[in-house]
Amino acid sequence: MSTVRDLVATRRDNAVMDAGAVRAIRRAILTAIAVPGYQVPFGSREMPVARGWGSGGLQVTMALVGSADVVKVIDQGDDEGVNAVNLRRLILRASGATETDDVSESTIVQTRHRIPEAGMVDGQILVLQVPEPEPLRGVERDTRELERMHAEADYAKMWVSLYEDRVRNGMITRTTGYPCVVAGRYVISTTPIPRWDVPALHRAPYLALFGAGRAKRIYAIPPDTTVEPMTFEDVPFEVEFTPGARCRHCGSDDSYLVSTPREEGGETWACSDTSWCRARRHQRGAQ
Repeated sequence: MSTVRDLVATRRDNAVMDAGAVRAIRRAILTAIAVPGYQVPFGSREMPVARGWGSGGLQVTMALVGSADVVKVIDQGDDEGVNAVNLRRLILRASGATETDDVSESTIVQTRHRIPEAGMVDGQILVLQVPEPEPLRGVERDTRELERMHAEADYAKMWVSLYEDRVRNGMITRTTGYPCVVAGRYVISTTPIPRWDVPALHRAPYLALFGAGRAKRIYAIPPDTTVEPMTFEDVPFEVEFTPGARCRHCGSDDSYLVSTPREEGGETWACSDTSWCRARRHQRGAQ
């Protein structure tokens, strides 16, 4: 944990957030690290981005980033998405950090919807943009009741919801934001990442930080922390998979694939993580 503390403590201020805001968010981050999965309230600020562009994740990144950092920003796995390009430009101009599309070179990865296919390592920080941090919102609307349920670890309604989903559909159909138990205690929403990425959070060597700007919440998964998807003993957790699907660019059948329609009909597949796909093609070409 000393590595995580040092990483957070040594970041510098920047041109987008005032020193008070930076200190407040850093304190919230340290609290979130100390209590994995707990949603820590923080004073969310207005940021120079459009609504829905991930102001929570941006605030976390801006509170951590310094001129010595190397930043990778992705949107749905793509480094060149509109969201990714504009957030990266803002982060770099405000902090003086450098950019990369190589996960292995980065110190901070800010993302929406995906965790990079290439494994991250100890010393790196993954920042996820969170639209809705409350995993129980679909089964309970009362805020005070939600607080009680988390305080008492009363997640019976979530289990009932998963059971009903299984009975109605023959399988648990939840995809993005799949509920997981962190460190055997708190249930979290895994943001808009697909189920494919959920196993990557379990005992990961890196620090994962989740920022929800509109809900004014920050939560964390420290390195080497257990993350267990909520499922039943006789219903194993499964990730998305389409038999026979392969990336049309690199030929991968063991990465998260997205489909696009063909002009002549039918569909074709491609890796969601574009930089990983590009590196795989380059590696295959060099062999």
